[in-house]
Amino acid sequence: MIHIAPSILSADFARLGDDIKAAERGGAGIIHCDVMDGHFVPNITIGPLIIKAARSVTDLPLDCHLMIKDPDRYIEAFAKAGANMISVHVEEVVHLNRTVSAIRNLGCRPGVVLNPSTPINTLEEILPFIDYVLIMSVNPGFGGQAFLETSLDKIGRLKAMIMNRGLDVHIEVDGGVDMSNIAELTRCGAEWFVAGSAVFGKGDIEKATRELHAQAMTAVSV
Repeated sequence: MIHIAPSILSADFARLGDDIKAAERGGAGIIHCDVMDGHFVPNITIGPLIIKAARSVTDLPLDCHLMIKDPDRYIEAFAKAGANMISVHVEEVVHLNRTVSAIRNLGCRPGVVLNPSTPINTLEEILPFIDYVLIMSVNPGFGGQAFLETSLDKIGRLKAMIMNRGLDVHIEVDGGVDMSNIAELTRCGAEWFVAGSAVFGKGDIEKATRELHAQAMTAVSV
């Protein structure tokens, strides 16, 4: 189940609907929404109003990545705005099982996010209760950062953990994903690929999305 998840953080917000539609025509499977509050990460981006606007122009799943302090306060607002998937950082949430249950009870797929320096063993107890893990392959906060090569081994170890336990948990990767590394990321076990500048910074959004998907699929067919 390979999906390209264009991140609207890198889109042109003056023509957000057109950019989302172009990515959709290119075969995007998910629309990724980076929510930052200027506290958990040093940047401020979007809130539920933008999610509602995105919901009005696409039927693709909206994947809301909450890089915010105290995400429990806002989960319901994002679900009501149209989110289909909501992920929270293990570094921020104290009662993670409760938060994951709240996301699922609101009708959304729950995910957990790991920063680059956070070990995968922090997932051992929550893994059976989530639908996906988002591995940050850059330090979160800004788009356009260089991919951290250590993420490849981390994804491989996470994939082994999931398979050894017989779980149906997807691996998503976010940060520096482009044509140079998406095939290798696929071989390591990633299935969903957040791409910002690699989609919206290439001029032809539709073509860029299609090429990323095709490149990932070459690794699947080997």
